Amino acid sequence: MLTLHRRTLLALAVTAATAPAFAEDIAAPAAPALSNPQISVILDAVAYSDNLQGGGDAFIGEAAGVTHAHGGHGGHEGHGGLEEGFNLREAEVVMSATVDTLFDAYTNLAFGHEGVEIEEAYFTTRTLPAGWQLKGGKFLSGFGYTNARHPHSWDFVDQNLAYRSLLGDHGLNDTGVQITWSPATDTWMQFGAEALQGHEQEKFGSGLDIDAFAVELADELGVGTGDVEADGILPSIERRGPQIYTGFFKLAPDLGAAHAVQLGLNYALHKGQQEAHEEGTPVTDMFIATGDASLLGLEAVYKRNATGRYGQGALRLQAEYLLLDKDLAIAYHTDAAEIGEAVTATQDGFYVQGTWGFAARWTAGLRYDATGISNEVSEGGTTTTLPDSSRISAAVTFRPSEFSAWRLQVASADITDEGGAQEDVAQVMLQFNMSLGAHGAHAF
Repeated sequence: MLTLHRRTLLALAVTAATAPAFAEDIAAPAAPALSNPQISVILDAVAYSDNLQGGGDAFIGEAAGVTHAHGGHGGHEGHGGLEEGFNLREAEVVMSATVDTLFDAYTNLAFGHEGVEIEEAYFTTRTLPAGWQLKGGKFLSGFGYTNARHPHSWDFVDQNLAYRSLLGDHGLNDTGVQITWSPATDTWMQFGAEALQGHEQEKFGSGLDIDAFAVELADELGVGTGDVEADGILPSIERRGPQIYTGFFKLAPDLGAAHAVQLGLNYALHKGQQEAHEEGTPVTDMFIATGDASLLGLEAVYKRNATGRYGQGALRLQAEYLLLDKDLAIAYHTDAAEIGEAVTATQDGFYVQGTWGFAARWTAGLRYDATGISNEVSEGGTTTTLPDSSRISAAVTFRPSEFSAWRLQVASADITDEGGAQEDVAQVMLQFNMSLGAHGAHAF
């Protein structure tokens, strides 16, 4: 191996500095940092029990709301799906690197019992002027505060009811582009906009699998699937993107070194909402509705830095409110007279939570979340009001180091499903998170 003397290095540096400008055109480019990326594996395991013999988590997922549809395809397996006993929810393989002077790259692969899923795979620019940045690929939207966070960075084991009922366990996660601008001002601000394909959603922005609906329809009519398809009675469903557009604004006034606050206003519009629904108990009719859906989000976060070692004294308070509106029309109905009728729907949800570092490496958390305070559907001039659901959760987290965490959580939920069944769900969860390898810091 060659060893260069200090004077030799200095001479090389001077030569490079005084070389003609055209030397950049013929010089070999520097080796990008991608040859040595940050790689980590994050394990997320949960031991779970409830008073419904393991059915409580699934029942919470069926809380009454206007997002329930049949025959849809979301492209995701939820982060939820907890069953009685032991659950390895997923193992995340995370890779990130600086590609060159222009781009950073990030990939998150989730390995679960259903297989492997690309949760995120995107690039971000490094050198756009005046505070601009471009992101492209598949990513968690900048809509809201919780949405951009992976489960291992949540303060509670499970997703809050507002997100779960209106966005699904994965939140708003899709393929597209994002542009943000952070102007050079004394008060930090960020403006952002996104255009997303609209094919990856569980709830808001969901699409319809017309073949799956044909199977359900044939079953309800008591005929063969081929008979339904041959009749040509089902509408043609197209999924051309982009179909989801978002805009968000975030503001963080300067409160000094010990305190921080962030406020946000978010909006998302889906131009191709597609749903299939059943009517009656037992089912007497089925219909398909298409149209637009919009989602408004408000966020507020406060943080106080730790006053002691290893997080002791740290305080975080956060809250979000989501409001969903749908403006649809019936494209197919088993009663042909109802085709063309308007279908409108409104549902909201919110959560309020706080965490406190009561001792070194120990954090206590309390969360109240609810969905369906406003929860109604109007079809053909008839309005149906759906019930609300709520829950309170308490958690204690111990972090032996920055690479692992143990969390014990108990929750009591009052849930009513779409059919009117009501259950008081009591849950106990013990979570273990472990990170192997380098992992970048999380956002504010």
